[in-house]
Amino acid sequence: MVLGGGEERGVVDESSKKLYAHYVVFREVRTMVESSTVHNETLDLLYRRASLRSFEDRDIPADIMARILEAGTHAPSGGNIQPFSIIKISNKRNIEKFVDLGHQEFIKDAPVSLLFCIDWHRSRQWCDMEVAPFTANQAFRHFWISFQDTIIAAQSICVAAESLGLGSAYIGTVTESYDRIKEMFELPDGVFPIVLLCLGYPASSPKRQNKFGSEVIVHEEKYKRMDDERLAKAIKEKYPGRELPVQPNDRRLETLLSVCEEVGGEDLKKACEEKISKTGHITMAQYCFGLHYRADKVPKRNEEFLEYFEEYGFAWFKKYVPFKER
Repeated sequence: MVLGGGEERGVVDESSKKLYAHYVVFREVRTMVESSTVHNETLDLLYRRASLRSFEDRDIPADIMARILEAGTHAPSGGNIQPFSIIKISNKRNIEKFVDLGHQEFIKDAPVSLLFCIDWHRSRQWCDMEVAPFTANQAFRHFWISFQDTIIAAQSICVAAESLGLGSAYIGTVTESYDRIKEMFELPDGVFPIVLLCLGYPASSPKRQNKFGSEVIVHEEKYKRMDDERLAKAIKEKYPGRELPVQPNDRRLETLLSVCEEVGGEDLKKACEEKISKTGHITMAQYCFGLHYRADKVPKRNEEFLEYFEEYGFAWFKKYVPFKER
């Protein structure tokens, strides 16, 4: 299917017309949102939210912290089971342990960090107390729901904190320290760390990042694939001027081509090299998946992560064997 720019650019079939109409609708919606007189504090907070990496040397008052944490306990939860726990970390020595593990330096400046964990240990204890059957630590469905619940609770706390004048930053790289975190925070079997959230008062205003708008993210009724031209335009708006010029003997290019060869063979390596030779720069996609979140390295840890699940007392990705068949 070829998609032009509507009737004036030569739409060639009915499906193209529908897709273009979908694009026009969301373009108009985005314009309406940007120019709308309908504002409230919650929407303004959500629109301007940005990760904070510069914190004041100032404690969070206990009553403020209590209200923020309580907001997390009121987050939506499947079946209202609430299979998550939050480790509140305010002791500087404990916070600095994350930096020692190789995490970002600014973490030590946040007065409070919250470690959000899936928690089926508490539910198992509950079932043992009331003589009820329990297999949540072996069911993928329970893993999936509990992961969602944990992240929803984290975001509820993030919004609550920012509504009270604090800033926050998510640290997703707890995945790099599963082996140490279990011991550091005495996590029992059935409790699995998901994400760290740093909280504190802003020392400076964090820079907002451009985002894809609803015309890219939202699909009416069913998924509609964007054509390359419009996706390229959206990417250019999100990452203006973010290409990386290639210098002579650029080691980044050498690394990128090596990644391409391992992931897609000589053909991908050659195509990537030709594109960079033509444009003179490394694109954001090439940077993100070839240099930063390296496509050759990230999947290699799959088995390692599955082993960590088992070490934490879970068998979500194994065949379930009923008791009478063991």
